[in-house]
Amino acid sequence: MTYEAVIGVEVHAQLQTQTKLFCACSTSFGLPANTQVCPTCLGLPGSLPVLNQRAVELAIRAGLALQCELAPSNQFSRKNYFYPDLPKGYQISQYDLPICGLGWLDVSVNGSAKRVRIRRAHLEEDAGKNLHEDQKDGSGVDLNRAGTPLLEIVTEPDLHSSDEVDAYLKALRELLVYLGVCDGNMEQGSFRCEPNVSIRPIGETRLGTKVELKNINSFRYAREAVEFEIRRQQEIVEEGGTLRQETRLWDVHKGQTAVMRSKEEAHDYRYFPDPDLLPVQLDDAWIKDLSGTIPELPGAKLDRFVREFGLPEYDAKILTESKELADYFEACVQAFPQPKTVSNWVMGELLRELNQQGLGADASPISPERLVELLRLVEDGTVSLKVARDLFPELYASGEEPAQLVKRKGLVQLSDDAQLGDIVETVLAKHPAQVEQYRGGKETVLGYLVGQVMKASGGKANPGKVNALLKSKLSA
Repeated sequence: MTYEAVIGVEVHAQLQTQTKLFCACSTSFGLPANTQVCPTCLGLPGSLPVLNQRAVELAIRAGLALQCELAPSNQFSRKNYFYPDLPKGYQISQYDLPICGLGWLDVSVNGSAKRVRIRRAHLEEDAGKNLHEDQKDGSGVDLNRAGTPLLEIVTEPDLHSSDEVDAYLKALRELLVYLGVCDGNMEQGSFRCEPNVSIRPIGETRLGTKVELKNINSFRYAREAVEFEIRRQQEIVEEGGTLRQETRLWDVHKGQTAVMRSKEEAHDYRYFPDPDLLPVQLDDAWIKDLSGTIPELPGAKLDRFVREFGLPEYDAKILTESKELADYFEACVQAFPQPKTVSNWVMGELLRELNQQGLGADASPISPERLVELLRLVEDGTVSLKVARDLFPELYASGEEPAQLVKRKGLVQLSDDAQLGDIVETVLAKHPAQVEQYRGGKETVLGYLVGQVMKASGGKANPGKVNALLKSKLSA
């Protein structure tokens, strides 16, 4: 019997606010443990939550971009469970009245379009973090993250493979980063995913027993965990075993999932409306104002780059993977209207240097203006394309102006016909055999002669003029 996987995904995206969801504590990452806390996020008696308006605005922006139905009235509830990193003994979340309802996100999976339905997206506060390493007499708890605003985005079970999960996660992260809703930093836990995996016989319509894979913060780990879990469930069923609904963790070192706990149902959490928080009312004017702040999104930008600039889809996809890179490219094209040439340089020389340092285009030492200056030096024949490419790493590292660097290193391209003519004559005189081969019909030898001229000129000769002069003299 053959099976198909049925997968839904929950994503916890940390909202880009300066303060927590219900208090004024900072959301900065990496500060000493328990230095960003107050009575409210510590859950001390008598403290009351006050909702962060910016978090609500970011949730609305995400909902609009995901085509979600926005709830005119939405409500916070208490999700009750005990865990050491949950100081109040409950988590403030949204249950039956989330801020964002049904929506969708279109993604590309191996060149094919797929629509992933969004079931809901709701606001909630994050928990703290249990510390087990470097603790002398047990474990510790860091509550700096407690109360950090999250948007939990939940899909319908529309995905059926690790490829589809990977495509969805990357598209969603890209979208949220474009919107300024989430910084997408997976290493710091700003974007975490929890795939829910089940299998069923092909042709069956009922859902199988679901296993939740908890708190995965890497695209690669998400792919590997999903693939392992599908295999694990198939093996159990094929051997006559019974699958259990449970939550499992991904063990990076062993490359397998491991049981964390049995999977809870909603009633286990005893949800009830939070008595300290009023329902949030979304009026049409507020939503309209926020919709006007939505930037051009990745899919629309990709289509425009193909249509407006005539770029291959491959180029457009790479250039629109981040808003900063797309903006950099457009700034270059505005000053140097040769989109494909600009694309080649941005995807090649610029991205190579940026990736080596782990930087985004907004942090590039080479501004669009300086890159355009270098391209103009190539276009007007001041330097050859090869010299420009060879110079790029030094230009990137030094911050020097392109024209100054070229002049200082004595790399101005030789284009004077008289000087080039003398060099060509000398090369032809030194290689009579190749001259006879060319005149005898072996035109491929021209490349060898061009190379000799370039060598004799120290790489400064204008290749186009060298080709023309050689053909003219060899035909004489």
